[in-house]
Amino acid sequence: MSASSGHERGLTPPLLDYWPYARFLGVRLEAGESGPIAVLPFAERLIGNPLLPALHGGVVASFLELAALARLDAEGRRARTIDITVDYLRPARPVTFYAEARILKLGRRAANLAVEAWQEDRESPVAALRGHFMLVG
Repeated sequence: MSASSGHERGLTPPLLDYWPYARFLGVRLEAGESGPIAVLPFAERLIGNPLLPALHGGVVASFLELAALARLDAEGRRARTIDITVDYLRPARPVTFYAEARILKLGRRAANLAVEAWQEDRESPVAALRGHFMLVG
């Protein structure tokens, strides 16, 4: 993955620009084949377990939720989270983190998404999210 931001690659990520937590984490978007890929560059402040070291579980869950909301935003749909379930598949090591959301169902009032996150090898996911989102715009 390149180091360019979504702005430089032609994506317009208003959700990420206006969500303070996304700015704090340093999340950016890159163009993927089927939609935006969320990128979370490693930063020392994101460590939750310094003994492993591993990223904090809250950071991982928030990053996946942001990826889902950014995917809906790319479709021109604003959303609020109804519920999410996060599967932590392996420790998130202190390296760059990637996530791609897939829309499973997009209705008039709600959407169902799946997000898969990986680090160096896309074939070895670190975490996965399933979520329901209320569409508000």
